[in-house]
Amino acid sequence: MTRPSIPPQALQQRAGVLVMPSGWPSCELFKLFPEEARWQFYEWVKQQRAFLEQHGWIFEESYDQYVRRVCEELQL
Repeated sequence: MTRPSIPPQALQQRAGVLVMPSGWPSCELFKLFPEEARWQFYEWVKQQRAFLEQHGWIFEESYDQYVRRVCEELQL
């Protein structure tokens, strides 16, 4: 069985991509804060992810998985 070839342009585009591992950022420490502060932190981490994605970063976990994990960590 032969593997399909990948165009050289696709390889060049992927060469400089930064892939963030699952579990980043960890929000565990913030669960001790008051609920209002946790909601503010939740909004901030969503903005940070959007910013990094706009600048070419790729995350291992999907956006839905990310939001679910952050909510669980922040106990929201």
